Order: sequence, then structure tokens, then C-alpha cells
Amino acid sequence: MSAEATNPATPGPVTPAPPRRRSLPRIDLRRLGRAALLGPASRGRLPDAISHVVEVHRAHHPDADLEPLRRAYVLAESSHRGQMRKSGEPYITHPLAVTLILAELGAETTALTASLLHDTVEDTDVTLDQVGEEFGAEVRYLVDGVTKLEKVDYGAAAEPETFRKMLVATGNDVRVMSIKLADRLHNMRTLGVMRPEKQARIAKVTREVLIPLAERLGVQALKTELEDLVFAILHPEEYAHTRELIAANEAQETDPLAEFSDVMRAVLREAGIQAEVLIRPRHFVSVHRVSRKRGRLRGCDFGRLLVLVNEDADCYAVLGELHTCMTPVVSEFKDFIAVPKFNLYQSLHTAVAREDGQVAEVLIRTHQMHKVAEAGVIALGNPYTASAEEHTGQGASADEERVDPTRPGWLSRLLDWQEAAPDPDTFWSTLREDLAQDREITVYRPDGGALGLPEGATCVDAAYAQYGEDAHACIGARVNGRLATLSTVLRDGDTVQLLMGQDPASEPSREWLEHAHTPAARIAIQRWLTTHPAPAEDAAAEPAAGPVAETAPSVRSAADAAPADPSAPSPGAAITVVDRPDANVRLAGCCTPVPLDEVTGFAVRGGVVTVHRVECAAVARMADAGREEVAVRWGDTTGCRVTLVAESFGRPHLLADLTEAMALEGAEIVSATVEPPSQQRVRHTYTVQLPDAAHLPDLLRAMRNVPGVYDVGRAQHHAAAPSGTR
Repeated sequence: MSAEATNPATPGPVTPAPPRRRSLPRIDLRRLGRAALLGPASRGRLPDAISHVVEVHRAHHPDADLEPLRRAYVLAESSHRGQMRKSGEPYITHPLAVTLILAELGAETTALTASLLHDTVEDTDVTLDQVGEEFGAEVRYLVDGVTKLEKVDYGAAAEPETFRKMLVATGNDVRVMSIKLADRLHNMRTLGVMRPEKQARIAKVTREVLIPLAERLGVQALKTELEDLVFAILHPEEYAHTRELIAANEAQETDPLAEFSDVMRAVLREAGIQAEVLIRPRHFVSVHRVSRKRGRLRGCDFGRLLVLVNEDADCYAVLGELHTCMTPVVSEFKDFIAVPKFNLYQSLHTAVAREDGQVAEVLIRTHQMHKVAEAGVIALGNPYTASAEEHTGQGASADEERVDPTRPGWLSRLLDWQEAAPDPDTFWSTLREDLAQDREITVYRPDGGALGLPEGATCVDAAYAQYGEDAHACIGARVNGRLATLSTVLRDGDTVQLLMGQDPASEPSREWLEHAHTPAARIAIQRWLTTHPAPAEDAAAEPAAGPVAETAPSVRSAADAAPADPSAPSPGAAITVVDRPDANVRLAGCCTPVPLDEVTGFAVRGGVVTVHRVECAAVARMADAGREEVAVRWGDTTGCRVTLVAESFGRPHLLADLTEAMALEGAEIVSATVEPPSQQRVRHTYTVQLPDAAHLPDLLRAMRNVPGVYDVGRAQHHAAAPSGTR
């Protein structure tokens, strides 16, 4: 797993040393190397090589049983004996360093035991069965989870399939990914003697896969250092510039953050609040991001203030005192205690300013919140102990599947969609895309259930998250009680009601792919489209793919072929021109006026008067063009011809139900067109003859009540002036 890693003392540009930053302690590999060469200690005595690990572990777990660590080290040292890293150090120094990283973050004994053994099965003759017999099923599971698949067996697919194996194992025990992250961090720290192209390849995978996983698991201590190491390798010039900015700031005589912290300590001391105020320097990537966002940096931009208290209530007490005694920047306030982030993070964020314009960002949290903010799931220890089960109320009996209280929704979704992506290339590319979506929203179903989705998700994504492949039958949605298209982007806290069709043969639209952001939705749609290819000739002849396509042609042909009723009044029969009672009148097609509408007329070529509703956009255009306006009024005829536009979701028998509803209201369809479905939405245009214009509101209401129809209105075209006006 890490045979290519090297000595961190090797000179090179890839190992940053952030000033003023409390980084994880580094093992002296040369000292450990000498200790390792001496071999294991006598039975029952802790080897000198793991004394540092034990010391750190005891600080977090004073009552821990250290015997498993001793036995794990003895097995690892004897198994790796004779293996050397490229730097010339004994190979055992790598698992020791990985174990120390986890120990510093508070990992419990089982994880540390597996960490010491994590390369034995991969790189030595030790087998998983031997690990299980010696250390138990949990250690065996963790070691198996982080063991790579052989290239000899998987070829180019070895890397993606190894990550798939690790993620599946993480779904049952998040400690698998904790060990992998610590392993990658040590390898990145010691990457100096690798070829530049290999450094770049490893750094890119770290950036695209491991760093997002560290963020989602809340392990900020590992994530930030990985970001800096990747930044140094992939962007050396920008890294060097950022380092110069930090060095220049450190050379300043005054530190505004220190001045802010002194004021805060005095304020909190006077208020009787017991709190610890610390300066948290930003890591390299954070400074780089801030400089790109704000331009020239000031002293407070290089760090933030951290206030640690004992109880949740104290956090809000601190916030109140700071906002009362100092000048708050209200727009910077965020409450991640009441609404934690999806990666377990909790904290209050605010900012305070002083008269010279310096603004200090402030983080307020309890000591326990800080531990979780730094170590994420690692800080939760063993998720399968009785205390964890009691804490979550999710205890399981011995014969039931283990319940992991640390398994977040994004991981469950990832495990679901990876099952539908058997191809390694599809899995690998989709995994990177999925992990790039690093923010999550929560939307709610009408029954009170919740769906976790990535930021930018649409109703399409919500449908597949809730119904799986049954979402092929989705015909629309209501968002916060209002009808919405499936392409609607959802926001955090929205309520989403998905409208499902009844036809089991319903099919997804190809256009849904443009609006699907989650892998589950994309894979399900692509799989359906792959197994149901549309013949080229059918696609050209019938672009209206969907359940409405079969009925649309029959309506068009029947309406177009219907002979005109000689008894029907002419379009302009109901209009009288005030000064020209015998003038030829034409009702404008752009706004289709009907009796009771307020109307006006314009004289056009040939002595024809076109009649428009006064709110029609063409009225202003014709007046500006100097057209003569003519006074018109409705006559005694109450019948009218009007063009209506209906918007609906596609479903079987929709047109039959719609035309039946229109007929029941006494409307005679003169012509009808149905456009090809788009995003499972169908646009219908009907010109109808009504015996009485007063029936129009009833007709509109009846059409809107047809299931699947979500809007009906009068035609309002925005084309140029009506025909005959040129």
C-alpha cells in the first residue's frame, strides 16, 4: 500500500511546514528505524518503537488495554522485517507513523491495532485468517477493507475496484476509511523522492477522491493537511507565493488577531464565562482562497479566533457578549449547532470588526464539538460499543446487522448507486463527480420524511432518491405546494411532493439526463435508455416520445379536417367600429380578444380594422409606429372564438379527458395542436367556439381540473404586428 513512500526528511518542495499551525506530531523515523532493527521486546513488555504511540493513545483513552497493540506491533515488525522503504528506512516505520496519526486524533485501540497491521496481508505472507484468529473479527474486517486488490488480477481496474471495495467496507465500518486517510496522509508527507509525474498522479487522486471523503467524514485535521500537500505538488508557484504571504505577515510587528483575542478574553472574563480563546492560523489552501476572494490580505485574514467553552448554552452566551460589547458583522453569522452540517460539524460562526476596518472571524464551540470538528468520525471511537448504541438508541442484537450511527446519508446513497455501476470506468468517473458535490441539502416529503440530496439537485433527483427506478413513472412535482417541472432546482428545506403516473410502462425522458445531478438518477435513466434504444426513423418521424405521442396526431388530424360550420359567426361579427359600422373587422391572433375584454382597433392596409385587447403588447408597438387608432366596441353577439393554451404533464388518455371536459362546457373545438413533449411537459393549443363568452371562466376552470393539467390561459403571442399591418 505504501512501499513507494519515502523519508519525510528527504528535501523537496512537497512537504509544507505551515507557520504557527498546530500540526500533527511527526514520528522520528530514524529513531523508530533503529528501535525496529533491535527487534521486538521481550514478551509482555512494550517495544520502545511504539512508546510514542502508546503515550498519545493513553492521553485519549487512559484505561485502554495495550496488549493488542504490543502483539500487533510484534507481528507487523516480524512480517515486514527486511522490507525497506525507498528512503532506506525499515518499512515498519510506515505503519507506525499511520498509527500515530490516528492515535493523535483519538482513535480507539481496535483501529490502532488494525492500522499497525494494515499492510501485512498486502505486502507479507500474513493471511486474513491469521489476523482474525489472533486479533478477532473486527480487526480482520478493518485490515481486509484497506487491503488493495492485485493489479495482476484486475489490471487497469485495480485502483477503482480497490476504492469500491473500501467504500463498501466503510459502509459497515467507517474506521476503514479512517485508516485509509491516515495512510494516504503519511504517504503524501513522504512523497519527495518519487518521480514528478507519479507525484502528480497520486496528488490528483488524493484531491478528487480522498480529500472529499475526509471532508464528508468530518476529519478536518487530515483534510486540511492533505489539501496543503496536494497544493504544493500540483500548484508549486501559487504555493510558493502563498508561503511568502504567510511569512511576510509573520514578520509584522503587530498581530491584530492577538489584539482581538485579548479584548475577547477581557469581555468574557468580565461576563463570568469560562472560555478559552485561541488563534487558529489558516492553512495554505485557505489563505490562497481568501487572497483570491479578497485581493490584498490584512492581518486578520491569516487566521480565525476559536472560543472553546464547556456547554452548548455557553456558546450562545459567548455570542451574545461578543455581539453586545464588540461590533458584529451580522452577515457572517451562521448557526451550525442548531443545524449541524452533514459531516457532524457543529459550531457558531460570526465576525467582529473594529474601527480601523479589521474584521476577525470567530468560531464558538464546546470542547467536544471541537474534537469532532477536528477528527470527525474518528472522534466517535468504536461505533459498535454499547455506549454508542445507547447514545443513538439503535442497539442491535448479536444476530442482527450492526447499526452504524456514524453512517451518513451520502454514504448510503453512494453504496446504492455503486451497485448499479458494474463497469469500473463508470464507477470511477461517477465517484469523482459525486464527491465533487461537497454540499448537501435536505428536502421534505409531505408525510414528514426527509431526503438528503447534494446541492443543485432537482426534482428528477428527488424522484429517484425516493422511488428508485419506479421514478420512471414520475410526471411532475409540487414544490412547497406549487406545481413545478421536474427540472426545478431544489433548495434546502423545500417540501417536495412527487406526482406519479399510473402506467407501469411509463418511461423517462432523455432530457431528464440534463437535469439529473445524482449518480443514482443518472445511472437509472442511462440504463433505461440503453435497454430501450429509440429507432432512428421513429425519432425523426415522431419526436413526441412519451405516452401522449399516440393520441396527439389523431387530435390534430380530426380538428384540422373538421369542416367549418357555416352557421358559426365570423370572427369579427361581435365587434362594431364606432365610426365605420360597415368596416371589415379582424380579431387579432396575438391576443384573441373575446366579448367583455376591453379592446381597441387599428386601421391597416385594405381598410381592415384589427381588434386587440388593450393590454396586448402589439398595441404599444402599433401606436409608436403611427397607426391610426380606431374606437371599437362589442356588439350584441355573445358568442366568441378564442384560442387557449394548456400546459400539462404527459400521461395516457390526457387528450381524451381534456377534450371531453371542453365539450361538456359547450366548447366547439375549431382547431387543435399538441406540441411534442419536452421534459414530460405537453403544450396544447386549442381554438374553440363558445356560444357565450360568459362561459369562458367556467371552461378554463374545467380544463384546469383535468388531472395532469397545471395551467390554462388565453393565447398571448409576442410576435410582430398581426398580418395585414405591413
